[in-house]
Amino acid sequence: MTVLKQNARNLHFNMTQCEEILWHAIRRKQINQIQFYRQKVLGNYIVDFYAPSIKLP
Repeated sequence: MTVLKQNARNLHFNMTQCEEILWHAIRRKQINQIQFYRQKVLGNYIVDFYAPSIKLP
């Protein structure tokens, strides 16, 4: 596993309280049926929330 993937996994399981509140609101396509992902590795970066269908990195 790459270093970025491991860091993303650590961030995924150690969210801040604000991230937990936001994730609770957007998970399971609750907003306009948009699928969100969290702690996604994109190139050399880790994005907290990612929605590819609306091009939101």
